[in-house]
Amino acid sequence: MVNNPSQEKTAYTDIQASTWFDRVLPKATRPYTRLMRLDRPIGAYLLFIPGLWAVLLAAILNPDASPLRVGAVIGLLFVGSFIMRGAGCVINDMWDRDLDRQVERTRGRPLASGAVSMVQAGLFLAVLLIVGMLILLQMKPLGIILGLVSIVPVILYPLAKRVTDYPQAVLGLTFNFGALIGWAAISEQFQWPMVWLYAGCIAWTFGYDTVYAHQDKTDDAVVGVRSTALTFGDSSKRAISVSYLVAALMWLFALSPMGLSVAFAICLFGLLAATARMFLSVRHTDLNDPADSLRTFKGEQSTGWIFAGSLALGWVIARVAHL
Repeated sequence: MVNNPSQEKTAYTDIQASTWFDRVLPKATRPYTRLMRLDRPIGAYLLFIPGLWAVLLAAILNPDASPLRVGAVIGLLFVGSFIMRGAGCVINDMWDRDLDRQVERTRGRPLASGAVSMVQAGLFLAVLLIVGMLILLQMKPLGIILGLVSIVPVILYPLAKRVTDYPQAVLGLTFNFGALIGWAAISEQFQWPMVWLYAGCIAWTFGYDTVYAHQDKTDDAVVGVRSTALTFGDSSKRAISVSYLVAALMWLFALSPMGLSVAFAICLFGLLAATARMFLSVRHTDLNDPADSLRTFKGEQSTGWIFAGSLALGWVIARVAHL
């Protein structure tokens, strides 16, 4: 059992010896906040960002959407991202507790270390899923259906690293359902741009999670865990760059129904800036340095905020023009 959080810290992980959660929340909650990764919110941000993009772009393309509805959906997606990312982490750790004990970066996780039992994790997971369901029920019918469908790949994703050399592709399919749910919450119907946006997010996740996987490639090779970091090896930067190029093209397709307008120009500028950041980031990353891989992975939230900022400004411009 890991009673002292400092025992969890390694040279290349973002697990901190002490966080504000440890100082504010009761000590008994510490294993659970760490189990759902509240001390490391980057995953929740990356889960939230595609949904944020979807809401803003859907609002541009569906000008009758009210600002109140747009704001409410963004708020629900933000909270839901923390809850469902937490649920996904619990599921992942329940599947991987034995493997985690064999990997330096993950051996201090609450289930792997014995700080939380499987029964306790199962009960905690049930609570998270109930809260997630309450949030999902605030969406429109299409969004609710998509949210329910997303539970299946969330549960099965941890198997991917055991059966395929491309688990990052499976994560992309799983991790970006927020783009579909967020779009449906605004448009209330199927529209092709939501597909292009989702496809681009899959490619984006494939790229940045390949970077993330380079942290563990030495241990993964020993314990038999499969990943694109091992599959691509020295060609990883090329594969990541291709995935980012695909992402940018898909997002451009998603923007295209806006037509030539000031809003489109603003969103396009944001897309170009985000794309440039992705390529420069991977170019300057040392994938053989776990700490640098982690830094680059965490930095991808900046890509998300850049594009989100341009979409938000584009929405404001489009709304003013529509009035």
